[in-house]
Amino acid sequence: MRTTLDINDKLLAKAKSAAAREKSSLTRFIEEALAMRLRGRRPSKSGRAFVISVYRGTGGLVPGVDPTSNRSLYEAADDLP
Repeated sequence: MRTTLDINDKLLAKAKSAAAREKSSLTRFIEEALAMRLRGRRPSKSGRAFVISVYRGTGGLVPGVDPTSNRSLYEAADDLP
């Protein structure tokens, strides 16, 4: 269905840019945004889109694994059963 909307120029420019970054059409981007809003998912006031879960259990890394080294983490993952 076609419709005409009056959208703030700066907001439209941001939406076009975001759609291009996502390799999506502006129409699809707006449809997804409307669907999210209608489902009740509003952007948080802090600007965070979601909350990352944090494991608070005990244990930790195996001795010898450097958490700041991707290579070390990959090698440790390869050693998993």
